[in-house]
Amino acid sequence: MTQAKIPQGAQDIYVPANHTLSRVLGWAGLGLLVVFLVWLVLELASRLKSPTFFILRIENGWVYALGGLLATIALLFGTAYLGKIVGERSRGRAVSYWAVLGDQLTHLIIWIIILAALYPLVFIIGTSLDPLNRLVQGSLGAATDPLLVRSRVLPPLEGSNFSNYAALFEGVVIYAWQWAMVGIAALGLFWLAVINLRSRAYTGTTPPPSLQLERRYTSIVLILVIVLFFAFLLPAQFTGNTTASRFLLWIRNTFLISGITGVLAVILTTTAGYAMARLRFPGRFQTLMFFIFIQMFPNIVALVAIFSIIKSLDLLNTFTGLILAYSGGAIAFGTWIYKGYVESLPASLEEAALVDGTTRWGAFTKIVLPLSGPMLVFIFLLQFIGTYAEFLLANVLLSGAGNWNVGVGLRSFGVGGGGTTAATVYGQFAAAAVLGAIPIVALFYSFQQFFVSGTVSGGVKE
Repeated sequence: MTQAKIPQGAQDIYVPANHTLSRVLGWAGLGLLVVFLVWLVLELASRLKSPTFFILRIENGWVYALGGLLATIALLFGTAYLGKIVGERSRGRAVSYWAVLGDQLTHLIIWIIILAALYPLVFIIGTSLDPLNRLVQGSLGAATDPLLVRSRVLPPLEGSNFSNYAALFEGVVIYAWQWAMVGIAALGLFWLAVINLRSRAYTGTTPPPSLQLERRYTSIVLILVIVLFFAFLLPAQFTGNTTASRFLLWIRNTFLISGITGVLAVILTTTAGYAMARLRFPGRFQTLMFFIFIQMFPNIVALVAIFSIIKSLDLLNTFTGLILAYSGGAIAFGTWIYKGYVESLPASLEEAALVDGTTRWGAFTKIVLPLSGPMLVFIFLLQFIGTYAEFLLANVLLSGAGNWNVGVGLRSFGVGGGGTTAATVYGQFAAAAVLGAIPIVALFYSFQQFFVSGTVSGGVKE
């Protein structure tokens, strides 16, 4: 019961509010939602193709399921009780059993989430080692195989080999000095892992400057070696007859495109971001709002316009055209990031330089840029990783297996397995995906501190 609004001077009476319409609309909306969900389930069920989903019936399977559940519960309660005893002896005071059990449940949920996130990697790696392409079969194993294999929880490992990986390097000629570069890169990556393990020993304290300097020089050497290896990897070194044998060439193309795009992104966004942060000129606010406005639209909206512009410049099927398209898309977001970072720096540093007679450009290059090292690396890596496996623009602007990047090259395995006439070769596709992800994983692992520092930079202003 609610009190309705009564005109002034009228008799004070209580009129019950009519909620019939709101109730009808609520139930109608709920009914439409149920109808939509039922239609969606039926529509998806009609589109399922074998062997998308199946049930593997095991005799007395409920016994195994119930036994596993009870064993998990017993292990959880047992470890919680053990943790309670150890905690009381180490701390010298009473410890709540339910608090320890709650911590155990929290850790269990976290591990379940981690394993669920890493679970697809098990199938990708397992499929990359499967030469028989058994992923498309109704069952991944025979009746004598383990239960988890027959139920598709785990991929089969019987008969696994590296033939799918070997197919990606068929006919590739690697010179001796390039093998030396590969060895140096592997050694550098291993040493970076050792440095990171050594830095973990300084828990709660900052690692010594010598360790940080060692990490910096190792990272620089690793980058230079990788750049030299791929920069001098020529198309003439790929003599294989299949499209899949050009996989390393796709990696090389991707490194060239993403690397140059990252450098251009740093140049454009730093100059634009500094101008937006420190200079006051007509149209500054409107330009910033325009940058925000264009970020609301997906890339596919501008696809036709980009294609027309690149075609009018006669840059179709060239790395230059794709680099220009990527660089133009990086300006808006990178400018906002660097603008916030510059605004967090003390303006008094530049003012002192200007008083000493330097120009605005001198203050930017001699004061601001040296202080922006982590942010510059962050902008470069953000653009590099964002364009590494990009597919949409590359598929439209590039043609020919010799010019593909990793994203377009991976699609070729879905139309005959890299140049063959058979069905999709999931083994070679998975092998290419694993090898294609290694550079990004290594890059992120080597420079992960810049991602963290770059993300939070600019959060506090002077």
